[in-house]
Amino acid sequence: MKTMNWLIRRELWEHKGAFFWAPVVVAAAILVMIGGGLLYATFSTGAFQLSVGGDQVLAIEGLPPPMRDRASAIMATSYLAFASPLLLVLPVVVFFYCLAALYDDRRDRSILFWKSLPMSDEQTVLSKVAVALVVAPLVTVVVGIASSLLLLVIALGAGASKGINLVGPVLSNPAFYLSPLYLLSLLPLYILWALPTVGWLLLVSSWARSKVFLWAVGIPLVTLALMAWFDFLIGRFAGLEIGVRWFGEEVVARILGGLMPGVWFSHVDPELLRPQQNGIDGGRLLGLSYSTLAAPSVWVAAVAGCAMIFGAMRLRRWRDEG
Repeated sequence: MKTMNWLIRRELWEHKGAFFWAPVVVAAAILVMIGGGLLYATFSTGAFQLSVGGDQVLAIEGLPPPMRDRASAIMATSYLAFASPLLLVLPVVVFFYCLAALYDDRRDRSILFWKSLPMSDEQTVLSKVAVALVVAPLVTVVVGIASSLLLLVIALGAGASKGINLVGPVLSNPAFYLSPLYLLSLLPLYILWALPTVGWLLLVSSWARSKVFLWAVGIPLVTLALMAWFDFLIGRFAGLEIGVRWFGEEVVARILGGLMPGVWFSHVDPELLRPQQNGIDGGRLLGLSYSTLAAPSVWVAAVAGCAMIFGAMRLRRWRDEG
């Protein structure tokens, strides 16, 4: 356990810029653009403008009670939406981290040094898996929650300065406190959906001699293109199909797109994802998210991801060329 702890620390020390500073910089940019825009609009105009559900409301003394309740409910349930750009940074960071995780050690020959230390290949690979699937998402979520709270404080302060005090209604709404818990509760689901992608990228990283990105992306896409061409030929002349669409959705999409947070919503009925009148219903989205685990393909893909991670461990034992 102590060895694993130090291996994870090593990964964080070596990739601090990607795992910590990247989300922090993006969060700072969001704060400057959105928070600065709110402050500018507050102190440069005479009237405060609020739009709820497409209805423009101008108020100085306050809002009508129904509109006040709706506005506070939307702010209490949806303030974490400010962190959505960070969830676009996460898959990019983890994708390129996994691609380089095992390849870079072989390229610069540092693998010889690490293999001389009392640590196994299994521990080394599992530490990289833990960083990609647990540590990186946790850091992103924490930074996202912190930045969203700061933006909410700015928005509430801007409204209060114009006579629209929503601080009490927002703080008294249970969704304000439950929203971060709902987001954290999605981490196990994210791990399951991301396992195939992480396993594939680590497998390629442990095997490829060069051009890791081209191998990782090119193999599934070229295979899909060849299958589509072959399917066209046999469909045109023999009237048969080989399931190209299934291969694209269940294989290519899972090994290349599993790192995108919320990818499981593509397997949820769109009618169930319609916007709600009072903001985001976190409990409902959580239930819909975990309902996707009823599909056997999710577990098959997760097992395949674990098998590819095991393959990366085995390859690392002898693949030590520069």
